[in-house]
Amino acid sequence: MAAAEAAGPAAGATVRIDSWIWAVRLIKTRSQGATACRGGHVHVNGERVKPAYSVRVGDEVRLRNEGRERVVIVKRLIRKRVGAPVAAQCYVDNSPPPPPRESVAPAGLRDPGTGRPTKRDRREMERLRGMAGLGGPGGPGGPSGPGGPGRRGGSGGAGRADRPSGPGQ
Repeated sequence: MAAAEAAGPAAGATVRIDSWIWAVRLIKTRSQGATACRGGHVHVNGERVKPAYSVRVGDEVRLRNEGRERVVIVKRLIRKRVGAPVAAQCYVDNSPPPPPRESVAPAGLRDPGTGRPTKRDRREMERLRGMAGLGGPGGPGGPSGPGGPGRRGGSGGAGRADRPSGPGQ
């Protein structure tokens, strides 16, 4: 608590909204706070605010950051950044719970030290990643794709007609 009191403004002084949301650790940097305000991602008491807006105790601050909306009520004004436990005492968090994280198994990860994947392993990884349809006709690996019969300079084709083929000719 002493840290929050030391970081607070003098009697009658105000605190900028961009500075306050940075000090209570709702965002990572003060410049990100100013950018969020300019972009319309910060609302105080339902109104869009600029970075220099003076926040007061009792204000409702809505912040949209990193895909999540935070709704907090200001309990204490602080100007300097403090530790997370102290910062949490400076506001009442009324934010909706974050969306549940989806647990998805990583597709195509191999154990270290197993060497290069075989062709079978590679096809299995592509199937898991949803790339199985890319090797069919007309796709990148198909006859009309790279390496198909229409490609110039490929190996295995007939040589140029103006150049003799074979050794020493």
